[in-house]
Amino acid sequence: MKEQLYSAGGFIIFLVMCLGAQLTGSFLTMPAIRSGWYLALEKPFFNPPAWLFGPVWTVLYFIMALSAWMVWRQESEDPLVRPALYLFFVQLLFNVIWPALFFSIRRPGWAMVEISLLWLLILATILIFHKVNKWAAWLLAPYLAWVLYAVILNSAIWWLNRGGSGGSVAG
Repeated sequence: MKEQLYSAGGFIIFLVMCLGAQLTGSFLTMPAIRSGWYLALEKPFFNPPAWLFGPVWTVLYFIMALSAWMVWRQESEDPLVRPALYLFFVQLLFNVIWPALFFSIRRPGWAMVEISLLWLLILATILIFHKVNKWAAWLLAPYLAWVLYAVILNSAIWWLNRGGSGGSVAG
């Protein structure tokens, strides 16, 4: 019973951290949307409707937490757990930096570079997670796919708006 509570508590901690990253990203995003800056940007035909982002990211953060928790549970059995979780937290930090670059300081070009690095960090996380727990690695596949889509979307928005006034969009 004690081990089950410890294990469930671990999942809750990972979930709080991941949802905390989501909440931080939302706080960084909302002022740019409310100000009209993001709405005024030219977007590609494949830009999804705004209402889709919240539900997709909520599911992704939940499965990220589940994946990290599954790896964490292997700690006593695998020496790769700590480096794997360290990499997980680095990519989570990069996940939070992206909305700061794109929305808060309005630099889609910088954000494009950063989100490409994020994609590589997610891939590296999946590869090391696979050595610890293959199911935990596979759980991150939708996240990797969504961020690849986000890289393409970010790149298209940067390209379409690269001549923006004052350089705030072009950067």
